[in-house]
Amino acid sequence: MGTGRINAMNLRQEIEALHRASFGWAMSCCRNQRQEAEDVLQVAYLKILEGRARFAGRSSFRTWLFAVINRTAQEARRRRWLHAVLLERWHAKEADGKGFSVKEEPGDAQDQNQQLSRALAQLSPRQQEILHLVFYQDLTVEESARVLGVSIGSARTHYERGKERLRTLLSLEVCHGG
Repeated sequence: MGTGRINAMNLRQEIEALHRASFGWAMSCCRNQRQEAEDVLQVAYLKILEGRARFAGRSSFRTWLFAVINRTAQEARRRRWLHAVLLERWHAKEADGKGFSVKEEPGDAQDQNQQLSRALAQLSPRQQEILHLVFYQDLTVEESARVLGVSIGSARTHYERGKERLRTLLSLEVCHGG
């Protein structure tokens, strides 16, 4: 089907017709990890069928569907990365013999929150907004662009520059002791 809006029946038919190609694309997005590709494809289909991803006809249905699958795979990678980082931090604390005691954690977390707040305050307002929407509200950069009424290219630029600046500022905080 070309461009234009499609109804729920046609939506299901289009998804079914493109399933084989969609699975191939999901495998590619997931670096040929079958289970991960199946999970990503299931979540992508669910987003579409629940209306959280809507085809507006600005491209072919196939292009749009592949974009939804790609974005879903990126979100899954980001969640796995975050989980791995948190798990690594937990293991590091366990190896240090500190563990996560109630007495130590609030101070450490408070210090980290203060460092992060100081670093975020030094970003441009647009960078702060984009980073907040992506990391705290779990929106994609594209969704954040729509929320803020800016182009996707502009949102991506602010996102990348904001992350880089934040990385630099946080490393300076660590080096200089806050």
